[in-house]
Amino acid sequence: MRVVSVEQLQRVLASLPENPRVVASGNFATPHVLLSALDAVVPEYRLHMLNAQKGLPDREGVTYETAFVGPGMRHHERLVYIPCRLSLVPVLFRDHYRPDVVLLHTSTRRHDTFSLGTEVNILPAAIESVRERGGLVVVQANPNMPYTYGDAQIYEHEIDYLVEVDEVLPTHTGGGLDDVSRRIGELIAARVQDNATLQMGIGAVPDAVLASLTQQKGLRVWTEMFSDGVYELFKRDALDREVPITASFIFGSQELYDWIHLNKWIRMLRTERTNDPAQIARQAKMTSVNAALQVDLFDQANASRVKGHIYSGFGGSTDFIVGALHSRGGQSFIALPSWHKKANVSTIIPRIQEPVTSFEHSAVATENGIAAVFGRSQRERVTNIIDHAAHPDARAELRESASEMGLL
Repeated sequence: MRVVSVEQLQRVLASLPENPRVVASGNFATPHVLLSALDAVVPEYRLHMLNAQKGLPDREGVTYETAFVGPGMRHHERLVYIPCRLSLVPVLFRDHYRPDVVLLHTSTRRHDTFSLGTEVNILPAAIESVRERGGLVVVQANPNMPYTYGDAQIYEHEIDYLVEVDEVLPTHTGGGLDDVSRRIGELIAARVQDNATLQMGIGAVPDAVLASLTQQKGLRVWTEMFSDGVYELFKRDALDREVPITASFIFGSQELYDWIHLNKWIRMLRTERTNDPAQIARQAKMTSVNAALQVDLFDQANASRVKGHIYSGFGGSTDFIVGALHSRGGQSFIALPSWHKKANVSTIIPRIQEPVTSFEHSAVATENGIAAVFGRSQRERVTNIIDHAAHPDARAELRESASEMGLL
């Protein structure tokens, strides 16, 4: 490992092969200093990031690649979307989309290691792939990045070049919950048992579920990501202190980052471990909550496309839905408001016309109720979705469509 200035690094990056593939820390750990240095000296490159945020280099010559579209790449004319379950993205790096350089945002040195901190995810696989083919691993080491354990730790000998930076990390504080999200959260929380294992991401419904878990004890966390809602469970003494919290990336408040720093109770694992359906299925009473944009009468969900255009991607929902259904005592909830206010249409529809993101859930949850679907006949599923999940104003039309399709 060699510590260099930005100017020295630029001389190194200028010698990259033509149109290199660049994998960078995604989500809320964007290595802005490294990306700026790269963009200044490499005329054409492919930038691969997961859930990329705004503020990326954007000019002719820069092609975006991702399996999960974030706001920094969404609706972009130079976006190359790669449909893939999150648990399989490491296979992409191994066999199909091999990187030439990996740009990482890490903590500062601790002994002979650095930490990927809040963003582990697909990065260990990218590091292995680029080192196997003789590419570069470049780090911006930041004293503000928490030091986390597990697969987050990388050794000095795995790093080629390091630039020292001092950047404030992006933070998130949950906004006020609307009545619909709060109601959905209350309904799902009522179904969560003591000693259950939770997978909940960021957003109004997961925040509402976690805020409503006021009576449960001995809860465990095996999740793709978590935010301040899990920290609140810790402060309420609702978590099983004998079982580590397992996650792959984190985004939240500065208080959350201070809590996870050097906290050995929190294991940050690579995505092919956290999102392996077989590993998920081994968790006690695995309870998975994922959002959708639409659900139809066949219990198919669209969570990734709007009007035919990619909005996000599979993410980890498919992995956790399957894993939770195979868990003894597990549950998989697909959650959404029953009515889209802006479009003024029902989100429960007869048949999804978009590509389906997932199907087969334990239940569909809206503010109107919980519609049990797994283990029910086709007719029972349709009836439950209409009677318990759909908006009252949409039920008559849904029943008519269900009859026309031979479902009732």
